[in-house]
Amino acid sequence: MSFASFGDFLAMGHHALYVWSAYGICLAVLALNVAAPLLARRRYLQDEARRLRRENHQ
Repeated sequence: MSFASFGDFLAMGHHALYVWSAYGICLAVLALNVAAPLLARRRYLQDEARRLRRENHQ
């Protein structure tokens, strides 16, 4: 599919709401798939450091 202008590309043949929301949702899911394990790892390491400090103080 070719577009006559950038505005036509953004309008996606009057399907812009569907197309761009699908891209946005996909991008959000991909971002969550990257961020969730990183945040879980950080939380785990903080919990382990806290546990080790508690054990060393007793």
